[in-house]
Amino acid sequence: MRIDRTQRGWAIASLIMIAVFTAVYVAYAARAPQGPRGGSAFGLTFGVIGFGFMIVAALLGARKRVPTWRIGRAQAWMRGHLWLGLLSLPVILFHGGFHFGGTLTSVLMWLLIITVVSGLFGAELQHYVPRVMTSDVKLETIYDEIGNVRKLLREEADRAVETVCGPIGVGKSASEEVLRAGGLSAARPMSLTGSLGAVAAAAETAVLTEEECAPLRQFYLSEMRPFLEQPRVRGSRLGDADKAHGAFSGLRTLLPPPAQATVEDLEDICDEARQLVRQERLHHLLHGWLLVHIPLSLALIILGAVHAVMALRYS
Repeated sequence: MRIDRTQRGWAIASLIMIAVFTAVYVAYAARAPQGPRGGSAFGLTFGVIGFGFMIVAALLGARKRVPTWRIGRAQAWMRGHLWLGLLSLPVILFHGGFHFGGTLTSVLMWLLIITVVSGLFGAELQHYVPRVMTSDVKLETIYDEIGNVRKLLREEADRAVETVCGPIGVGKSASEEVLRAGGLSAARPMSLTGSLGAVAAAAETAVLTEEECAPLRQFYLSEMRPFLEQPRVRGSRLGDADKAHGAFSGLRTLLPPPAQATVEDLEDICDEARQLVRQERLHHLLHGWLLVHIPLSLALIILGAVHAVMALRYS
């Protein structure tokens, strides 16, 4: 694949460059009378190259976030961002002779280390999270549609309970909700494509008596519906797959046969709600690290420029 060749190309080029830089540094350090220093000709050269790598890495990273830039493939640019950012660390260490120096240079070195580590962490997340998403979120939906899908789940659960218990006093009737939800069925095709048919089938379903329906109504109104409204709130047993299975198993023992299919549907709806929560958390994990990486990168570039100007001015 092209992306694999790009990755391999950047890796080979980076290994060659670091081998050359290491050989030059070893020869320079062995011959320097006072040891390697950042103000020497070799030290300044390493500093310019390392800072150049940082600048180019920042530009390559920005390329992915500017879709109007059509030069090259975004994935290839991101490979360059990762490898050049990684290369900048040993080159800057060569620049200072592995000494952190004064306050500003110490701050710069720690900023560089943390930025590189956060970049490697983000690169690993980009490989890890999609695999977890595939295995844990089988009904993955568009992230921006999660709010709508969660609302549709709640409406579907309302209708399921109403088919056996009658009106539960939480809003519109089942038929009105289905007609309103029809325009959004594409957001959750697995469960809502046949919603109109579900209403017709509900008309033929035997409605339980008030006494028979009491356990289902109480469970739904006091526990399940609050969970569907706020599934991220900790403490609900329906947020845990094993505890939820136990809750629904116990509910089945309290209900007559006509309600068993409804309980199964409700359990499936809870499972989908948990998957939406899992998808949100993975999405936040995948993108949240940028809140650390990007500000640190900007601070590193700005302070690096200040350090370069001061070093050239007073050298």
